[in-house]
Amino acid sequence: LSTIAGYEPGKLIGTAFKASFALAQTEENGQELIVEEANWLRGAEWADSLGTDIISSSLGYSTFDNPLHNHRYADLNGKSTLVSKAASWAASKGILCTISAGNEGANEWKYITAPADADSIVTVGSVNALGVLSTFSSIGPSFDGRIKPEVVALGSNTVVGKTDGTVGISNGTSFSAPLVAGLAAGLMQSFPTHTALQIRNAILKSGSQFSRTDMLLGFGLPTFDKASTAIELILGNLEEPNLRIYPNPVNPGDALHISIPFHSA
Repeated sequence: LSTIAGYEPGKLIGTAFKASFALAQTEENGQELIVEEANWLRGAEWADSLGTDIISSSLGYSTFDNPLHNHRYADLNGKSTLVSKAASWAASKGILCTISAGNEGANEWKYITAPADADSIVTVGSVNALGVLSTFSSIGPSFDGRIKPEVVALGSNTVVGKTDGTVGISNGTSFSAPLVAGLAAGLMQSFPTHTALQIRNAILKSGSQFSRTDMLLGFGLPTFDKASTAIELILGNLEEPNLRIYPNPVNPGDALHISIPFHSA
């Protein structure tokens, strides 16, 4: 919550710190029970009844206290687990869901966890400050071959508000997903007539590797400026830029050249 809503200037400013929040606890404390997936559905229905625009969820399910309830990778097709069907339902109701990819990258499982496999959501993996995939960040694809995660954000050494009231750092896709939720909130405020699906598509188009997606970083790191530009182009408020700066990439000591098309009156 602090990564979205926190506000302590000089230490932590959340990505949507002036937003309004409805908090739902769906976990069963101290246990890992499959009923928590039903709790997630109930939470999503409650959120929908309030008119919620965005759901940020830092939960992921693959194994449970009762091994008979464990999910297989084959279940991560967006249509098998209850919690993934719930996330897809929320998306169909016009709620933008930003979901943590999971922290299984260094484990035997390694793949995303439910509901990160759901369709029409934004699954968020983790990178460090250099944009390199965090070793713990769960990878894709979904079992049916869809790109997962869709995007990534800072999840290694993320600045967070701690339970003792101080500000510190922590690691996990639980922090990268809410960062992207705040990005989505800013876009929704800037373009209030756009649907959640349109905002989602703009976020994907703003990714740092939109033209060369993979199953580690997805579309890459999204940015507000690029997402806004993508929407403005669709609205017809901007023309495709013709400005060229080269060489790209540039090496130390290289001269930069700028090409600006000239249009006679």
